[in-house]
Amino acid sequence: MTINMSNILIVDDDYKLCEVLAEELEELGFQTNATHSVSETIKFLQKNKNIDLILLDLKLPDKDGLSFLKMLKENNLDYKVIILTAFADIQSAIESERLGVCDFISKPYDFDELVNSINKALQKDYET
Repeated sequence: MTINMSNILIVDDDYKLCEVLAEELEELGFQTNATHSVSETIKFLQKNKNIDLILLDLKLPDKDGLSFLKMLKENNLDYKVIILTAFADIQSAIESERLGVCDFISKPYDFDELVNSINKALQKDYET
């Protein structure tokens, strides 16, 4: 089941991946936006408070995704986050889990697996 009209922010410096992933998710009824760096993401989140989930790459041009996650936690910004990265390693996965991410998915990703993970993360809001 897709939780329609949920707003997903894709944070990745791969413009083509953002475009393709946004199209695929929008076909399922999600609303999407994309940013391509940590600084751009911070500016976006300051103006847009209605983000339900962030798909976050670990390797970004200005900072890494783990630093961004730490900044979110330090500022009590409680976003649901799924890591989507080509640079998966055990240490990053452990640190991501410690920082409260919903899931850690390696690229190339399986789209059905990603959608299941998104739905699972979003479903938590509706089960309480």
